[in-house]
Amino acid sequence: MEKLVFTAVSRNYFNMPVWIAQHQGMFADEGLDVAIELYEGVDEVTNRLRDGRAQLAYGITEHVVLDSEGGGALEIIGGNVNRLPFSFVGGKNIRSFEDLRGKTVGVSSIEAGSSSLVMKLMSARGLEYPRDYDIRAVGPILTRWEMLQSGEIDAGLQGAPLNYIAVDQGFPSLCEPRAEVPYFQFTSLNVDRRWARANPAIMRKFMRAFVRAHEWFFTNREGATSVAIRETGITREYALRAWDEYTADQIFPRDGDASTEAVQALIEISSLIRAVPNRVKSSADGYINRDYLRAAQMEVFGRSSVRA
Repeated sequence: MEKLVFTAVSRNYFNMPVWIAQHQGMFADEGLDVAIELYEGVDEVTNRLRDGRAQLAYGITEHVVLDSEGGGALEIIGGNVNRLPFSFVGGKNIRSFEDLRGKTVGVSSIEAGSSSLVMKLMSARGLEYPRDYDIRAVGPILTRWEMLQSGEIDAGLQGAPLNYIAVDQGFPSLCEPRAEVPYFQFTSLNVDRRWARANPAIMRKFMRAFVRAHEWFFTNREGATSVAIRETGITREYALRAWDEYTADQIFPRDGDASTEAVQALIEISSLIRAVPNRVKSSADGYINRDYLRAAQMEVFGRSSVRA
């Protein structure tokens, strides 16, 4: 068995495709022993991919864009969270965006990730950072949920199914970001292209399992629910609701591909606060390498279904 380290953020539902590939023996079928390492910090995930402690990752897509523009070797080779599965949830004493004036919003990272999206949502309601509210980097959605309950933050993006749990417990959803930003490549399957090029046989095996896992997720509601319960600790009710939303709205891509439209939306929104002067890549597709995915789809299905 060839050993690989795959890294991702926290016990998020985002990780379902790799958990499925592990639980359903898809990695084992390919002769891969994949260690899935989870970290609370989004920066830690990217750092481990960059320095070689991990070979593949579900990481923040914006990190890849910024790394590439800085001359780095990270690239997007598949999709993950291609559409936003979040609600913008406030504390129980918050009933409107205006109530957030002078308050603190929790984000995963100020440098990348959800902060630019939060700023866009707030700005659309007349609240500007840092004049009208504070942003605090607290980590991913599990941490934000804990801090929202304790009152350490006053609002934050909560992803399915934690957003359902929050609303059911009396925390208000102030808005549904997907209604305002239909496509947004929040996280993606990322790799250091130097390692990938040096290990084509391993990449071929991993990507075959990756493709199979996405198809399995979309066609196995009960099986996916069992994996979600085991890995995240959520109840069956919330696991089923998450599967329904992720499949109905194609939050995960059934074909495993990253979305050019979603990456472009990410670039445009993040550039509002993190302008990259003299951008090297002229389009969103410049950050995506679909060769590995296309090859895997041809081997698994006898065709490539990725978008050109």
